Amino acid sequence: MMLKENERIDDLQRNGYRIIQNRERFCFGMDAVLLSGFATAPPGGNVLDLGTGTGIIPILMAAKTEAAHLTGLEIQPESADMAARSVALNDLGSRVTIVTGDIKEADALFPLSAYDTITCNPPYMIGQHGLTNPESAKAIARHEVLCTLEDVCRVTARLLKPQGHFYMVHRPFRLAEIMVTMTQYKLEPKRMRLVYPFADAEPNMVLIEGTRGGRSGMTVEKPLIVFESKGVYTKEIVDVYGY
Repeated sequence: MMLKENERIDDLQRNGYRIIQNRERFCFGMDAVLLSGFATAPPGGNVLDLGTGTGIIPILMAAKTEAAHLTGLEIQPESADMAARSVALNDLGSRVTIVTGDIKEADALFPLSAYDTITCNPPYMIGQHGLTNPESAKAIARHEVLCTLEDVCRVTARLLKPQGHFYMVHRPFRLAEIMVTMTQYKLEPKRMRLVYPFADAEPNMVLIEGTRGGRSGMTVEKPLIVFESKGVYTKEIVDVYGY
């Protein structure tokens, strides 16, 4: 597998799978790994990951589920190229497809009401406040430069099958907006889990599941604690990572 400048291959600790990343661009973080562990897909199901980056979520879900096919949509050609090469590196071409395109146009790129599961690790920060280079790969991944939370919910509502499941990781400071926006597009919030770096710290991530056209009623799961002590993961995090 030919690597380009500044690229490396990282071991994902799952099924022997590996991923190509570029240290000068945005590399996946714990949020993507936790989302892949939180999300489910039915055997034989059809999965779409919006804003897939280097393809981490489809590749991990290919390892963890019996989904028939997983598609990753990514707007940045360089990241989509790395994702496609990672798919080839892992011999997943029959199960995983990477598409270069815009989340805002996803409902024109893919068949409507066709997906059992949609996942998204979207940009967390609102707008371009404080950005020195809003066109950089890291800025696009972290800030709502090219798409918003509403864009994600709007296209998800059109692409999910009725009663299909939407999984997202986001930041707790936007939780009220997340709930309102999901409900607006009839993605009924059904399950939520807050992630805490330490047991005595404030949460810094939220994992949330919604169902298209679901009835009201949500389960709040027990907190997910990342570290037992400085530099030492909890057993649950170790299990998610597959160490």
